[in-house]
Amino acid sequence: MGGAKKSFSTDKILLEKTNLTITELFEHLIQIKSSDTLEFDTNNLLVAINGVDSSVLDGYNTSLKDNDVVSIIPIIHGGKPDRIQFVLLGSNVEIFYIKYNKKFDSQFLDQIRSQHPSLMIQIIDSNFLLGIDHVKKILAISLNAQKNQILLSKKIETDILLRFAGTTQISYGIKTVGRKTKKDFVIIALGKKTSLNKLHTELKPDINPKPLSRSNVSCIQKQFGISKKQISVISSKNPLEDILVERAAILF
Repeated sequence: MGGAKKSFSTDKILLEKTNLTITELFEHLIQIKSSDTLEFDTNNLLVAINGVDSSVLDGYNTSLKDNDVVSIIPIIHGGKPDRIQFVLLGSNVEIFYIKYNKKFDSQFLDQIRSQHPSLMIQIIDSNFLLGIDHVKKILAISLNAQKNQILLSKKIETDILLRFAGTTQISYGIKTVGRKTKKDFVIIALGKKTSLNKLHTELKPDINPKPLSRSNVSCIQKQFGISKKQISVISSKNPLEDILVERAAILF
């Protein structure tokens, strides 16, 4: 998808090779790529096997089986250092970490959606975000679901909320990871750069300069009933993140 699709001038390649890992798949793709197409950048990729993020499996060492569908999704970083911006599956995304202010009343989300109708906007309780990579992986799942017309709801904004909450129940999703009063929160916005710039100008005075951190691990474990034992059996750098992403990917 995205830049990866341009590297091969197609969005689908059927391979008859067997017993490949993701790393070996990349090596093969580079070998068969036409020299007159864009370079295939293997850095900053999200790779999903049958809709499940490879980091939840065995990373780039994951073995591929017959009939597996491998989705290769580039993440393009950009923007100014003080802004969290990237491109995912052709969508411009910006994340705003907002400090609590009493001016943000219960109608705030409806208000900014009304003021910025060209943007897709969702708000998530910052306590349920482990970091930027966590956000990118969940968004990739929702955008991929939108592309394949398998959203959990009619709107992608709702799908994003449900993926973070690990549920198909909208009321539970709002109650769990939706914005809480008198607490910091995160705005996730997708749309044209010009529209994102306008939103950034409005929100800039209230943007929290601190990065999203992993200090909320215990809060997430408690909310989603994830034990230390469950985490200990996941052999990855970010086991809790991988568990959350896997849950988000298999919702139907």
